Amino acid sequence: MKERAEKGGEQPSVDERYTQWKSLVPVLYDWLANHNLLWPSLSCRWGPQFEQATYKNRQRLYLSEQTDGSVPNTLVIANCEVVKPRVAAAQHISQFNEEARSPFVKKFKTIIHPGEVNRIRELPQDSKIVATHTDSPDVLIWDVESQPNRHAALGVNNSRPDLILTGHQDNAEFALAMCPSEPFVLSGGKDKSVVLWSIHDHVSTLAADQGDTKSPGSGASNSKPSAEGPTVKARGIFQGHDDTVEDVQFCPSSAQEFCSVGDDSCLILWDARTGSSPAVKVEKAHNADLHCVDWNPHDVNYILTGSADNTIHLFDRRNLTSGGVGSPVHIFEGHTAAVLCVQWSPDKSSVFGSSAEDGILNIWDHEKIGRMEDSAGRKARTSSPGLFFHHAGHRDKVVDFHWNASDPWTIVSVSDDGEGTGGGGTLQIWRMIDLIYRPEDEVLNELDKFKSHLLTCS
Repeated sequence: MKERAEKGGEQPSVDERYTQWKSLVPVLYDWLANHNLLWPSLSCRWGPQFEQATYKNRQRLYLSEQTDGSVPNTLVIANCEVVKPRVAAAQHISQFNEEARSPFVKKFKTIIHPGEVNRIRELPQDSKIVATHTDSPDVLIWDVESQPNRHAALGVNNSRPDLILTGHQDNAEFALAMCPSEPFVLSGGKDKSVVLWSIHDHVSTLAADQGDTKSPGSGASNSKPSAEGPTVKARGIFQGHDDTVEDVQFCPSSAQEFCSVGDDSCLILWDARTGSSPAVKVEKAHNADLHCVDWNPHDVNYILTGSADNTIHLFDRRNLTSGGVGSPVHIFEGHTAAVLCVQWSPDKSSVFGSSAEDGILNIWDHEKIGRMEDSAGRKARTSSPGLFFHHAGHRDKVVDFHWNASDPWTIVSVSDDGEGTGGGGTLQIWRMIDLIYRPEDEVLNELDKFKSHLLTCS
């Protein structure tokens, strides 16, 4: 799995594509902040909004830093200024230097992380609590507000996690999720297992473990606990995959139901109330490894999967298989390399984003499929039905992105393009212009008002 974030497919016309994209920024975007990173980052997440002002809001942003060993790996908490819609001038957002740090992103706190940070997830009930995956069997829990700020210098001791979640028997690097309704954590790893914890269990676990400090994950090869701190044992270990579990996700309406995908090309649905075996197993959800999965928070019947076969599949959990083989509602084809991340919009139930090794972040609306017709009544020709926005601001693989729940059409995305830019990678915070996603009748009405205004002025 790590290879997917380190080996991007060659993009023969990436410079031309980027130059064209940059010329269109004033037309396509309501706001854009480009931030050159010192070190590569494999994960980016929005934290809580902590201040609202007239023209912009201030919000936490969580990032990882994957260093070369000259300084420690870190978990970074940044303060981000998010400019409100229809505030930024087109001329201003188009004037940025690819090699510069953005004034809208400022480092607030640094946590010295025990190993690389492969994945960050925040707790929905309290977004200052985050979980991280590193190259070990353990999941680390951090209270980022109470953690002391550290200086990342060679030889310093690691920061101490607030909790360590144990239970995997081999390294768990990428598959990580937090439950929307309960303080539950879900993980998957190279041991082919899906593991479930409750953060609330730490009180009883600490009392029970006073005489026993052995980690349940200590049976793994080369797997000493990755950090020092209080440990929590798993509530359940679920086995049904035949290869590494690459991503996991909770059902938005149930803390006991979740799903997972892996390198065995399977999508599995689980129900903790019925045991540790799969509730439903889709043997061939794609024709290659599955990298990512997301469960629709507005309609719990819809599940997205992204794969090394360059496609995104939309499944309806009421009809997942046909003869044991995956039976998606629709296959989205718009990427030219492996899909690394999929995520539903927090604002509109039919909209989702996908990012891939081709350096593109696409925004889709599955309700638009089949509705686009030309004046003759024939279906409009498009190579990617449902695709309505194409973010081409990154020049290499887009390894992670996150919709902003406090400002739903604002997205943070990060790419591992250090070799091409002379930096560690690129962080972008952007919001497409609202004329693109608003209902057509609203847009036409606004254009009519604008025309009327021009005629009045003339």
